[in-house]
Amino acid sequence: MNASRIALVTGANQGLGRALVEGLAARMNADDLVLLTGRNPQRVTDAVREVRRLPGTRARVEGQVLDVTDTDAITRLAEDLRTRHAGVDVVVSNAVARVLPGDSQAERADEFIDVSNTATHAILRSFGPVLRPGGRLLVVASSLGTLGHLDPRLHELFDGASLEQVEYAVESWRSAIHRKTAQEAGWPVWLNVPSKVAQVAAVRAVAAQRREGDLAVGTLIASVCPGMVDTATSRPWFSDYSQAQPPAEAASAVLDLVFAEGVDPALYGELVRFGAALDWHGGTPLVEQDRMVTP
Repeated sequence: MNASRIALVTGANQGLGRALVEGLAARMNADDLVLLTGRNPQRVTDAVREVRRLPGTRARVEGQVLDVTDTDAITRLAEDLRTRHAGVDVVVSNAVARVLPGDSQAERADEFIDVSNTATHAILRSFGPVLRPGGRLLVVASSLGTLGHLDPRLHELFDGASLEQVEYAVESWRSAIHRKTAQEAGWPVWLNVPSKVAQVAAVRAVAAQRREGDLAVGTLIASVCPGMVDTATSRPWFSDYSQAQPPAEAASAVLDLVFAEGVDPALYGELVRFGAALDWHGGTPLVEQDRMVTP
């Protein structure tokens, strides 16, 4: 990628998102700009100040208040970057709604879906067209995002689907939750599984349309699985955290993908974990008591 690059990370006040900003700021140049985004103005301000003070920071770091559930705000930000900077080089969609084990999954469904899925769709739609040649557009998902983790009855909703069809499937799932018919239709109670599958399916849908042109100019669109990460969002879900990575370590593999020379066609549009593509059709449906699994 060329000089004067622009990078943006959503959900970047803390955890993995914050580590990604720190890594981008350390690996990019002084003329480059990293945008740290979050919905809380004070937390954004504090995080930017702290990143700027880190000894390894080289690039400029600025804060941008962005509530990813406001899809119009996502569109406006993408257009602003197109107008002011002629596009963007790196976009990492990382925002996630925190749900605790004791929370009602159904009661938290709207917030979770809005942050993880509706926002992902908006980011793909808004930032895909302003991604510069050689850029990277990555959506943070998990290994639960492979199709096999869903009931086979639901596979046709996501396998080979367009972005519009993925959106329809997500809204059908949301409606089924509200109607209390989701389980009988095959949807798991745990929101994370269908949400992650839908994220990966959305990336695959956009990548399928762009593949030839993107590969010709070294642009990568993919979903990424960082592995088990020790964060406030994920820690409550695991009984054994001995193998969890600190956020900086988890961010490293994602950043290696960002800064890799060229694009491996085998990774384009795929769910990438530690530099390798996971089998889209892999996995097995999870029973509810087996929810605590490595992401």
